[in-house]
Amino acid sequence: MTDFDYDSIKTGLNRDEIIDRMRDTLSDFRFSHCVRVEKVSRGLAAEFGGDIQRAGLAGLLHDYAKERSDQEFADVITKKNLDPTLLNYNNAIWHGVVGAEIVKDELGIYDEDVLNAIRRHTVGATNMTQIDKCVFVADFIEPARDFPGIKEARDYAEKSLDSAVAFELKHSLEHLISKNREIYPETFVSYNYWITKGEL
Repeated sequence: MTDFDYDSIKTGLNRDEIIDRMRDTLSDFRFSHCVRVEKVSRGLAAEFGGDIQRAGLAGLLHDYAKERSDQEFADVITKKNLDPTLLNYNNAIWHGVVGAEIVKDELGIYDEDVLNAIRRHTVGATNMTQIDKCVFVADFIEPARDFPGIKEARDYAEKSLDSAVAFELKHSLEHLISKNREIYPETFVSYNYWITKGEL
């Protein structure tokens, strides 16, 4: 893999400055997870022909807003005129879809490829780019993850990103249904699309 070159994405901050902001904003647990996802995202991008720098930066920042308050998310949804139905959901959705707006405002990152990967890492999308898929999958399989199905998830990630995305969406839906959780509609749309692409 190449050296970190996030300056070339016109971030406004270099990686060291971003890391400092993250240490101030996130718990040690969440920060460490983000750094692991950055590394796995870069590795997947290198393996499957994605943009290593953008995948890495999006992986690093995918959970930047994860530990913000519900009120802060609600305020951003209102202020930015985002889809008001988002207010019916919670942090599990917000930290991606809404979190990208916080990343933009606080870190000066305006690259839509990076922001979209952050937006889509919680629910997927039918039009996921290689960058999106790298972050989506890396978040699921990073080395500290340990849950029933993790080996299968990692096996699919070695096969193809599409297969890994399809498996993750299927696994996430099964988990949410087993817990009687409400499911964000875009998750179903993503599942219906990728399950036909992933060769599970």
